[in-house]
Amino acid sequence: MLNRVILIGRLTADPDLRYTGSGVPVANFRLAVDRSFKSASGERQTDFINIVAWRQRAEFAANYLTKGRLVAVDGKLQIREWTTQDGQRRQTAEVVADELRGLDRRREEAAEAPTEEPESPETENEVGEESDVPDPWQNE
Repeated sequence: MLNRVILIGRLTADPDLRYTGSGVPVANFRLAVDRSFKSASGERQTDFINIVAWRQRAEFAANYLTKGRLVAVDGKLQIREWTTQDGQRRQTAEVVADELRGLDRRREEAAEAPTEEPESPETENEVGEESDVPDPWQNE
């Protein structure tokens, strides 16, 4: 059997990093993923998907991923069920991340990046300029 989910979307908020009673890091965040088609009214629909990351991936998420970042998540779908204090049964679907990857630069890095493109080196023979190299077709 196969349970594999691959998502690309933007974080709706900064990841929430917590630790279990035994000290294992766990991060929760929500990913906004656009659907590949538009609705009848011409608007693009968006799904908001809960993501859970454990251990090193949780610490990576907390340290490097922030609200608005474009992120790729590779993981598996998990359905959790529980009973509330008043006896109601609840259920939620979430993706447990096996791999996280930031697909854009952090805002701080983007702010430090140069805004101008580097100048290209000047070429000696621009189009239309004369050259010292003889034209092989000239004598025909």
